[in-house]
Amino acid sequence: MDQVTVLIPVWKPGEQFGTLLKRLSLQTVRPKRVLIMNTVEGDEDDQLSALVDTFRDRFEVLSVFHVEKKDFDHGGTRNLGFQFSDTQLVLCMTQDAIPAGSRLIEHLVRCFDDPKVAVAYGRQLAGKNCSAREAFTRRFNYPDQSMVKSGDDLETMGIKTFFCSDVCAMWRRDVYFELGGFEHPVIFNEDMILAGKLIESGWKIAYAADAAVWHSHNYSPARQMRRNFDLGVSQAQHPELFASYPSEGEGIRLVKQCAAYLVKSGKPGELFALAADSASKYLGYRLGKNYRRLPKRLIKRLTDNQSYWEKC
Repeated sequence: MDQVTVLIPVWKPGEQFGTLLKRLSLQTVRPKRVLIMNTVEGDEDDQLSALVDTFRDRFEVLSVFHVEKKDFDHGGTRNLGFQFSDTQLVLCMTQDAIPAGSRLIEHLVRCFDDPKVAVAYGRQLAGKNCSAREAFTRRFNYPDQSMVKSGDDLETMGIKTFFCSDVCAMWRRDVYFELGGFEHPVIFNEDMILAGKLIESGWKIAYAADAAVWHSHNYSPARQMRRNFDLGVSQAQHPELFASYPSEGEGIRLVKQCAAYLVKSGKPGELFALAADSASKYLGYRLGKNYRRLPKRLIKRLTDNQSYWEKC
């Protein structure tokens, strides 16, 4: 089971995306196909062609499919890419996820030696320019120990059992289609929604700590609020998965541990930023969970995904 398709949605990709393609071409298990879902707006020039041509001879198949910005959907666009794939395993990545080594795909593929593993996701490492609190958050969510999660872990791990990220996640293609694929349209969180369905259906989720990518952000409090608003909406729309496993407890544990880390590491100056970030996240999340009570005009100011609400 070493044939892999890599699926990457992109929006105005730049130099960083070129680094991603280069490192994919140097993998010990090189992908058979690379499918790029390129979001474009109107008649803008395609800035991707020259970059793709540079790498076209490094892969057996390197294809670009164009999606109008108004039609982009976190679940639907990826689902379209799955339809074009023809390998047993499909690795979803984002354009800013940079493989940290040449064995990324090899380590993920190995997880599927367990026939009950339906998805395996990799570790996300913080970049050099990110804040101390962002670096801690990456370590909190992506520890250095691999694990395999199943329904047996729900009692102890709660919502973390469903945790999975399409920044770098490899899916078993036949199971993906068997469970209906990514929901679409979807505001956000398509990966965790499907991961929850996998667990509920008796499948397992593998976390491969040795399959690492560089991926981190320094989001403003306003952006944190919008992203967590969308997260709250996605959970409110799926009470069958999330009602019994609320996120608040895990969020509080993260904040407490991060605050202790900042003090211990001599960076107490970030405590104010941590407080602002945390308040913004919680406010956005609670508003998202109660979005049905909000007027549409307010929702459009709170969301990070305007196009979703234009379709709904």
